[in-house]
Amino acid sequence: QVQVVESGGDLVQPGGSLRLSCAASGSIFSIYTMAWYRQAPGKQRELVAAMDRRGRIDYSDSVKGRFTISRDNNKNTMYLQMNNLKPEDTAVYYCNAVVPLGTAVAGDYWGQGTQVTVSS
Repeated sequence: QVQVVESGGDLVQPGGSLRLSCAASGSIFSIYTMAWYRQAPGKQRELVAAMDRRGRIDYSDSVKGRFTISRDNNKNTMYLQMNNLKPEDTAVYYCNAVVPLGTAVAGDYWGQGTQVTVSS
C-alpha cells in the first residue's frame, strides 16, 4: 500500500499565493504519476494538474498560468504552487498517486484532502 498525505491548505485572500505539498510513501516514488484534484461544495471532483514519471505535465484550463505542479523524487513529495488565487479556487484539494502495473503496490491512491479557502 501507498500512503498519501497532503498539507498546506489555508485561508488566503484573493490574489494571494499558497503552496500545497503531498508526501507519498514507497521506494519507487519516481515512477508514480502524481496529480492534484479538487472538489468544491456541490461540484464533482476535477483534475487540477498532473505530472507523470517522465515529467510531462497537464493543467486544467482554469489554472493555467497561475498554478505550477512540481515534484522532488528525492523527498517523495509533490507540490502545487498556487498564485493569483481566486474565490473560485476554493475547494478541498486531493493528492492522487497512480502506481503502474507490474509493481507490488500497483494501484490508485488518494489522500484525505486539504482545504483551500480564498476569501476576503
